[in-house]
Amino acid sequence: MRSVSLLFALVAVSATLFAEQASAEKPNIVVIVGDDMGYADVGFHGCTDIPTPHLDKLAASGVKFTSGYVSGPYCSPTRAGLLTGRYQTRFGHEFNPAGGEAGLPLSEKTIADRLKGAGYKTALIGKWHLGGKPDQHPQARGFEEFFGFLGGAHDYFSDNGILRGREQIEEPAYLTDAFGREAEAFIEKNKSNPFFLYLAFNAVHTPMQADDARLKKFDIADKTRRTYAAMMSAMDDSIGRVIAKLESANLTKNTLVMFISDNGGPTMPGVTINGSVNKPFRGSKRTTLEGGVRVPFVISWPGTIQPATFDTPVIQLDLHATSLAVAGVKATEDMQLEGVNLLPHVQGETKKPPHDALYWRFGQQMAIRAGNYKLVRYDTTADLDDKPKTTSPAKLYDLSANPSETTDLAEKMPEKVKELQGLWDKWNEKNVKPLWGAGAAGKGEGKKKKQQDD
Repeated sequence: MRSVSLLFALVAVSATLFAEQASAEKPNIVVIVGDDMGYADVGFHGCTDIPTPHLDKLAASGVKFTSGYVSGPYCSPTRAGLLTGRYQTRFGHEFNPAGGEAGLPLSEKTIADRLKGAGYKTALIGKWHLGGKPDQHPQARGFEEFFGFLGGAHDYFSDNGILRGREQIEEPAYLTDAFGREAEAFIEKNKSNPFFLYLAFNAVHTPMQADDARLKKFDIADKTRRTYAAMMSAMDDSIGRVIAKLESANLTKNTLVMFISDNGGPTMPGVTINGSVNKPFRGSKRTTLEGGVRVPFVISWPGTIQPATFDTPVIQLDLHATSLAVAGVKATEDMQLEGVNLLPHVQGETKKPPHDALYWRFGQQMAIRAGNYKLVRYDTTADLDDKPKTTSPAKLYDLSANPSETTDLAEKMPEKVKELQGLWDKWNEKNVKPLWGAGAAGKGEGKKKKQQDD
C-alpha cells in the first residue's frame, strides 16, 4: 500500500513539475486596452489630477513608448488591426461597424486563433466591437472564454447585454470592476498553463458613469473631468488586480504584459466628449493628427525587458507580432503581418528602427510618419473653428521640433511632401475599399454619421 501511495505521490509531483516546465517554456501574454484615453491622462505622462499608480508601476517595470501609435483613430478599426497584426484597411475594416452583418471579416485570422493553436488558453474579457453575428462572436474567433459585451459601448451599471460565453448573465458589479475580477479569476484558473488574456476595457468611453466611492476621491470642478477621473481610477484599480494576481501566482517573470489605449481622447466636435486631455498634441479621436493616433503604450516583462523609455515610433500591430514571437509561433508569409517583434529593439539587439514609416487612412483623412516628418490630411474640425467640416490639404510637420503640429512646412519643403506622398500612395495601393460606411462600394455616405457617433 505504501509503495502505491508513493507511486501516486511521485506521479503527482511529476505532473506538477511538467506543468510548471510547460508554462515556463511558453510565457503568458496579457494585452490590456483602455478606451478613448487621453495621452496626458496617466501619471507616467505627467498627469497630476488623476492618480494612476498601477499603470505607473507597470510603466516603471518596462518600456514606455513615447511615440506609440495605433493604426486608426477609432475603436473598432484599431482592434481589428491589433487582433490581425495587419493594417485594417487591407481588409476593409476602415470604420466602426454600423450594425447588421458588419464585423471583422471571417477571412482574417486573429491572434487568439494563432495562440490557441500553439497551446495557449485564450480569453477575451471586456469590449469586443468586431461584430455581433454568431460566426463573429469571440468564441468563434479563437477565444475559448469570453466575458463582456459585443458592441462598441455599454452602460456601466446595467447587465443588459453582458455575456459569459454566449449566455446573458446577471452582473451586479460596476462593469470596470467586474472586468478586473474576471481577469483575476482567469489568471488563477490558468496559472499552470500558458495563457493569452485580452483585457479590453470600455473605460473611459462614454457613457460617463462612475461609482460614488470613486467620485468622492476627486475634487475637480469640471463635472465631466471629475467623472472621467473616477472612471480612470476604476480601470487603474482593475489593472492593479491583474498585476497583483500575477505577482501572487509567481508569474510576473513569465508574463509579457502590454498596454495601449485604442485611440486618442475625444476632445473636439464630432465625437462625444469624455473629459480627456491629449496634450501636448493637437487633434482628437477621429482625426489623423497626433491627438487621434498617438497613445499611452507600455510593455513589461520583468527579468527579460529592462525598464527604459523608447522614442522611436511603434504601432499596435507590433503587439501581435511580438506575442507570436514570445509564444514561439513562426510568422509565415501567408499571415501578411505588418507589425514587427519589438523585443530585439527594446533589448538592444538591433539599432534599426522597427519601421521605416507608419501609415494611416481614415476616409479622406490620411497620414504617414517617416522619421520625424509627418504628412497629414485631417478633419479640420480639429482646428476648433466654426467652419463646416472639411479635410485639410496635405500638411507637413517636423514632430521632433513641433509635436503639436502647428507649423506647416509643406511650402518650404515640397520635395519632402512629394517623397512622403509617394510612399503613402505606394502603401495605399494594397488597401481595399471600406466594407461599410463612407466610401464603401454602393454605400455612399449613408452610415457615416452613425459610425462617427461611436
